[in-house]
Amino acid sequence: MSRIYKSAPLPFMGQKRYFVRAFSETLEKVEGKVDLIVDLFGGSGLLSHTAKRVLPGCRVVYNDYDGYTDRLAGIDHTNEILLLIKDRLTGVEPNARLTEEQRSDVLAIVEAYEAKGYVDVMTIGRSVLFSGKWVKTLEELRKHTMYNRVKPGGYDSAGYLDGLEVVHMDYRELFDLHKDNSRALFLLDPPYLTTECGQYENYWRLTDYLNVLKLTKGTKYIYFTSDKSQIMELCSWLVDEFGEAAPLYGANAQVRTNTLNYQAKFNDMMITRIQLPLFLNGGK
Repeated sequence: MSRIYKSAPLPFMGQKRYFVRAFSETLEKVEGKVDLIVDLFGGSGLLSHTAKRVLPGCRVVYNDYDGYTDRLAGIDHTNEILLLIKDRLTGVEPNARLTEEQRSDVLAIVEAYEAKGYVDVMTIGRSVLFSGKWVKTLEELRKHTMYNRVKPGGYDSAGYLDGLEVVHMDYRELFDLHKDNSRALFLLDPPYLTTECGQYENYWRLTDYLNVLKLTKGTKYIYFTSDKSQIMELCSWLVDEFGEAAPLYGANAQVRTNTLNYQAKFNDMMITRIQLPLFLNGGK
C-alpha cells in the first residue's frame, strides 16, 4: 500500500486529522466484521483514505460530496500558481501584509490562470489570506486583505486515492444502495448544525440533520459532530423521551477539545456504534 497521509493533501475546512488515531483504532475493532465502508459525506477523503489503509481488504466508497478530487487533479497548476506568487513576493517578510501593488500582482497571476481553466482558489487563498479565512471563488478572494503566507515547497497527493471507489452522489441515494448490507459501516460527517461550513453550498437546517440521524437506525456507523452544533442536545432529549428508539441510543462517544483562543473552546465528537443491538441483529 502507498503512503499513509495523516492529514488531507490540500486545505479543507473540517477535515478530521485530529481524529485519525481514534478513528483507526475503532476500525481495527471491526476487522473481519465489515467488508464495506461507505463515506457518505466524503469531504477531503481523509476518512476514506485512512479506512483503506487500516482495512485494506475492505471495499471503501468515497462520496466526493465537495468536488475535492477536482482540486487534487489540479495540484500541478496550483503549485505553478503558488511558485509564481512566491517569486513575486521575494523579499516580503513571512506573514507580512501585502501592499496594494503586491496584492494586485497576486490577483493578476490567479486571474491569468483562471482565464485558461480551473483554479483551486481555496488552496490559493490559504496561502495569501489571514489564518481562518476561507474563500471558494476569485470574487471572494478579491475582497480580502492579503498576507505573505506562501509556504516553501508544493502540494503532493501521490497515492492518496489509491484503492478507493470515488463517487459523486446525493448521500441519500448512496445510502439506499448499501443500507441492506449487514456488513457495511457508514461514515457520517455532515456539516455542523447552526454553523456555516465553507465547502457546502447552503446552510444545513434542522430537518437536514434529522434526515441524517434517520440513517443510524439499524446500521453500524461512525458519526462526527461538535458541540458547536446543537445536535447532541437534541439527541439527549430524544433519548430521555424515547429511550432505545432514539437516534444514537447506545452509541459510544469520544471527545476532543479544540482551543480557538484563551477564551474560546469547543468539543469535536466521534460517536460510534460498530455492533448492532441484539434486537436489530436477529438475536445474534
